[in-house]
Amino acid sequence: MDAIETILLGTFLGTPGWAWLTFLGIVVTLLAFDLGVLHREQREIGVAESLWLSAGYITAALAFGGWVWWQFGVTSGIDYVTGFLVEKSLSLDNVFVIMLVFTYFGVPRQYQHRVLFWGILGVIVLRAIMIGLGAALVSQFSWVLYLFGAFLLFTGIKMLVIADKEPSIADNPILRFVRKRMRVTDRLHGERFFVTQADPATGKAARYATPLFLALVMIEAADLIFAVDSVPAIFAITNDTFIVYTSNIFAILGLRALYFALAAAIHRFKYLKVALALVLVFIGAKIFAVGIVGKVPPAISLGVTMGLLAGGVAYSLWRTRAAAAGQPGAH
Repeated sequence: MDAIETILLGTFLGTPGWAWLTFLGIVVTLLAFDLGVLHREQREIGVAESLWLSAGYITAALAFGGWVWWQFGVTSGIDYVTGFLVEKSLSLDNVFVIMLVFTYFGVPRQYQHRVLFWGILGVIVLRAIMIGLGAALVSQFSWVLYLFGAFLLFTGIKMLVIADKEPSIADNPILRFVRKRMRVTDRLHGERFFVTQADPATGKAARYATPLFLALVMIEAADLIFAVDSVPAIFAITNDTFIVYTSNIFAILGLRALYFALAAAIHRFKYLKVALALVLVFIGAKIFAVGIVGKVPPAISLGVTMGLLAGGVAYSLWRTRAAAAGQPGAH
């Protein structure tokens, strides 16, 4: 009993233990309901179901944000919502990479949810490690925030002036590394990540990874790369590790649900990357502006972030309206 009271009443990374346990309980409940009830059987997820499921995750995320606002104050609530919006938006690029991975390995839609579900479990751990390292660096060396700010400025400007090239999955060094060190089957074996079959060289039974497992590895690697942008961005908004981690995870949970709808309409958000680039430049510039104009109020940060993202979405939908209607002359 004393151990439980110590955990609940103690603090971890500056936040009461009961708050962390509340968050973890919500995440576990959502994942269990998703996999154990809604998607117990492997099947194809349609756009309508994807939108409803994503709406549920977004509602849960915003409800949690309201709880943070009520429990920890206005500033924490606004920082959470800002971080959630930034992480959600930055993750849209990840959708494009996931589409390429599934296409390259020929993963049918009915198995994609399984890969994404197990992928999110890896993301929860990887983000915890990266955010923990980031928090330790910021707490020990305050000047690290200026490095984060410079990196965000560089990344934002790069996104504005340099056209991204479609990544080559076949030439990816991580994929080559895994293929050299693991036996891999030539085809999928249903929803299985590993199978046991005869080794052609020896005739003995051996354990093989399937292309579905390689797809999972590539998606985890892609998230790790995208975290290099998103983690500095959220630390530039707040140093509160609880806000940083919870907003990250809730945004990623919802992204997996929204993937199936976004995959069908990603071409409609052609100009959103410009808005994302401006958001990164704004967040990076805030760090350097502290010494000149003081700290930018959280409400202004949230307003600018929402304005840029909403503008990017609206402009994208407007510019691609002709293509959506099947008309000529679309850009």
